[in-house]
Amino acid sequence: MKLEVFEAAPVAVGASWAATAGPLDVSVSMVTFNSEFSLLLKTLDGLHRALRYARDQGLDIRLQLLVVDNSTNAHYRQRVRNLVLDKHGERFERIDLWHPGGNIGYGAAHNQALQRADSDFHLILNPDVELAEDALFSGLEYMWHHNDVAAVSPRATDGSGQIQYLCKRYPSVLVLMLRAFAPDFIRRRFREYLHSYEIRDACNNGSAADVPLVSGCCMYARTASLRQARGFSDQYFMYFEDFDLSLRLQPLGRLVYLPSMHIVHHGGYSARKGVRHISMFVQSGWKFFRRHGWCWI
Repeated sequence: MKLEVFEAAPVAVGASWAATAGPLDVSVSMVTFNSEFSLLLKTLDGLHRALRYARDQGLDIRLQLLVVDNSTNAHYRQRVRNLVLDKHGERFERIDLWHPGGNIGYGAAHNQALQRADSDFHLILNPDVELAEDALFSGLEYMWHHNDVAAVSPRATDGSGQIQYLCKRYPSVLVLMLRAFAPDFIRRRFREYLHSYEIRDACNNGSAADVPLVSGCCMYARTASLRQARGFSDQYFMYFEDFDLSLRLQPLGRLVYLPSMHIVHHGGYSARKGVRHISMFVQSGWKFFRRHGWCWI
């Protein structure tokens, strides 16, 4: 897929799209499972700051927070309830928090949230992601001015400020093996190949760009598009569900890397999380390639 890099259409000086947009309903879904509380707190605080900033810009935004707690430990679930409802209950107009009865997987939990969402735009947000103050506003502004966009993906850095490349080209078995198992000296020999997979050519120039695949850690989309695509596939318990959804969103609208929307992502690097996560990654990768086509190199 050839990537198109472009500048956003300029808005007339003095024009305020926010003042003329009218009320906008935004839903945000989060799935927790033994999530680190310090990061979950940062995620909720960042979301509140981003909501407040959007309103300060004159945007009439109504936010619905949907939290699905996949955790199975009763004590942990109570701590999540206390953090989300007691500490942040007054910060958002509506908070829905529920337990699906066990760990049903990442995509299936977000699908339950999507079914309850009453919104124009829906943000899929990991509990280890901090939104920049203007992130909600920036994403909404772009999608408001570009009706052909189904979803946007932000510019991401980790906790140390290192850039994370969330958007991807269609994966190959080789690129996944290199990223998961190859030692550093081997990865250095395949540096350009790996950088191409991460779309660094488009994502390093500061302009918005069409991309093939976006990450589920922070996916800002039109609610109608997500529903038309039928949300995440229940074939994936964890991993590759965002790639699969991206491919099913493509016929419905453009997927855009939006560098003006910034997040700090403290997670990622699935291959470094132990044998169990590697096993789930391999199983999901097998399902993905069987469904969408094998690419070896």
